Amino acid sequence: MDETPIFGIDLGTTNSAIGMVDAGFSYLLADSDGRRIQASVVAYGEDGELSSVGEAAKRERSIHPHRVVGSVKRWMGRRFQEVAETDERLRSGERGEALIEICGRLLSPEEVSAEILTHLKSIAEARVEHPVERVVITVPAYFNEAQRLATKRAGELAGLKVERIINEPTAAALAYGLDRLEGQAKIAVFDLGGGTFDLTILEMQEGVFEVLSTFGDTQLGGDDVDQALANAVLAEHGLSWEELDFIEQQRLLEAVETAKCEIGDEGEFALNLPFFREGLNLQLACDAEGVKGILSPLLERIRRHCLQALSDSNLDLNQLDEVILVGGSTRLGAVRDLVAELFQCEPNLSQHPDEAVALGASIQGAILSGAVRDIVLLDVTPLSLGIETFGGLMNVLIPRNTTIPCKAGEMFTNAVDGQAAMQVRVLQGEREMARDNWQLGELEVEFEPLPKGQARVGVQFAIDANGLLEVLARDTTTGKDTVIEINSAAIDVDDDQVEQMVSESVEHAFTDMNERVFTEAKMKAEELLPAVEEAMQQLAEHLTDQDRAAIEVSVGKVREAMAQQSAGQLKLAVKELDQATESMAAQLVEKAMEEALNRQLGL
Repeated sequence: MDETPIFGIDLGTTNSAIGMVDAGFSYLLADSDGRRIQASVVAYGEDGELSSVGEAAKRERSIHPHRVVGSVKRWMGRRFQEVAETDERLRSGERGEALIEICGRLLSPEEVSAEILTHLKSIAEARVEHPVERVVITVPAYFNEAQRLATKRAGELAGLKVERIINEPTAAALAYGLDRLEGQAKIAVFDLGGGTFDLTILEMQEGVFEVLSTFGDTQLGGDDVDQALANAVLAEHGLSWEELDFIEQQRLLEAVETAKCEIGDEGEFALNLPFFREGLNLQLACDAEGVKGILSPLLERIRRHCLQALSDSNLDLNQLDEVILVGGSTRLGAVRDLVAELFQCEPNLSQHPDEAVALGASIQGAILSGAVRDIVLLDVTPLSLGIETFGGLMNVLIPRNTTIPCKAGEMFTNAVDGQAAMQVRVLQGEREMARDNWQLGELEVEFEPLPKGQARVGVQFAIDANGLLEVLARDTTTGKDTVIEINSAAIDVDDDQVEQMVSESVEHAFTDMNERVFTEAKMKAEELLPAVEEAMQQLAEHLTDQDRAAIEVSVGKVREAMAQQSAGQLKLAVKELDQATESMAAQLVEKAMEEALNRQLGL
């Protein structure tokens, strides 16, 4: 194992940090001013070239807001149409991707993030006095494939070798688990950062960290808290967000963020922004209950995510040993009150909420380099992965919450005579019908035209430790492989729909299963009916009137159930037709064997 140090990076929406493990201790690396946490903000000059990163860039925002970029993480791996309304500087690239226009220069979110990573790299190199090359970078648990790949590309643009992409809640659990927990424990990691929220349930036992479930929202975090408070300030003065120009919006958000960070133990919020406009000073003061009222829609979304993650883990609240808080937004009293009420216990506050993720990433880096041993991290897939099969059904190859890295495969065959190719549509989701899930990609496998059921195509899904998916399809006759890497998973799906997928699968469970049963029975019926008709013609002289009448009655029931689109009736009717044709099928087999024997004897 290469024991070159591997550094851990928390590439956050609002703040970022870099850390390492040395002599068994994990710690964050501070800049020349002693700051361990760096602002995820990048400023550019009039020529569009880099001006500053971090706190220096943050200070420039009040002077040249159009040239300063923050919260770029929210645009990573996203299409322009998904995020167009979040910033007036966003533009659509040639492939529909989101780009940021700064002084006439178009920048990808990866390029901006690479500047933050380069800044962190330089801080670390100044402290350890040797090159920083290998890193682990964290992402929200609900980042899709495109967002994970974009994060990895940002690291590569910064001249880093990204050894692993890991989920932020899992990284935080590593930080807590290494120092605080012994033996077996089940913990909930409540991670509310600047731009994202996740709740992850983990089980820790004998050095193995296993994710039992995870659920969250990549568009819910401190930025949304700031926006809600800003809207409340404006409403107090009869204004709306849309009435402000870009500079005014940035000024207000900066003032709101400052006031939010100054909320005391009593939970009171107070903002005073003089000379906002000529003759207008913006002010708002409210107590803890008022803050809760303003944030109630966001708190309710958080509550729903938590309940879903708990349901997926199959655990009761009394089975949880710890609830830990991660992310700067968890400092809000309204959030901590929600956690205490929801989990019926006080959360563990022993780790710094802004530092836990980077510390955990550092520990994972030390595990990979061999500096820390006897700890295994097992992550999971957030949604099921599969392909569309004949009839428009979703055939799951890797179920939701499967531990990764993992591989799974299945053999498929041609559905009709003379079929010369198979279209493999890669799907992600929890619904029974393919059309209700998200298509991640597709590939076509060509093979020799053969009778129905004789061509064989093996399909394998492989998810690596970074959560990235590779799909392989093999024609077993020729051994030829067709491979695609999914680098745009769910990119055309708004992240709000991620939350909806699991809840919709529960809501539509009965109708979905009913449609699946009907579709499967219909396919069997459509295959069986012509075969029965042909067999009755071949055995016309051998069938009794009683047999013929029974078969015709069963055929009539199948056709009637198909016309009525009744899943239960059709399934029973197909089963009855199978039973009615058993003796006829046996006669067909005897006849075929007799004909084969006669051919051998030359008769």
